[in-house]
Amino acid sequence: MKLVKLFEGTLFECQMIVNLLKNEGIESYLNNEIIGTRGGNIYSSTGGVTIIVADSNYNKAKEIVSAFEKSRKD
Repeated sequence: MKLVKLFEGTLFECQMIVNLLKNEGIESYLNNEIIGTRGGNIYSSTGGVTIIVADSNYNKAKEIVSAFEKSRKD
């Protein structure tokens, strides 16, 4: 199993997405969570927190992220 980066954003966004993934049975991990609590926008324009998933779950997880991003625009 290989771990891959799924999404980068603020701590709040990433926590919401992790919960959505968990509801679908997809295990994920937050990376750089501490940076997100300390003003992540200083280090990265997107927030600096990343979500990591297993490559075998990437396609399904990406669909969930896409739906999340679309719902934020609507």
